[in-house]
Amino acid sequence: MWSYLCCCCCSNSNKSQARSQTRAHLLKGRVHAITRIEKWEEKIAAKSNGNILVVNFKASWCLPCRKLAPIYQELASTYTSMIFVTIDVEELAEFSNEWNVEATPTVVFLKDGRQMDKLVGGDAEELQKKTAAAAELLLRQP
Repeated sequence: MWSYLCCCCCSNSNKSQARSQTRAHLLKGRVHAITRIEKWEEKIAAKSNGNILVVNFKASWCLPCRKLAPIYQELASTYTSMIFVTIDVEELAEFSNEWNVEATPTVVFLKDGRQMDKLVGGDAEELQKKTAAAAELLLRQP
């Protein structure tokens, strides 16, 4: 298993402490943690009707991921017509590789199972813009 690049200067000593804090925070509310491929397939199947799935590929030890977590949670609460999920790149490393995730955080926007947009890095403002644009796309659907 290869290491993912964090979009900051995270140290290995912070990884285990960060894992437990981040996991607890992200499981609250409307953000769904994907820990098995079967769970992913359920979410994809549920979203094949034209809705948008927002996927946050993260690592619990990654500082930008931790900083983005409350914003991601807020977006999930605001844009209830979209489904927000998180995938820990270390728990589902092979799956993350299939999506060409090379840095954390990476947020992918999917419509009908296809990638429509992507954000690499912890730019909260850009995440908010891309999420709003995806929501607007949903509103314009007939």
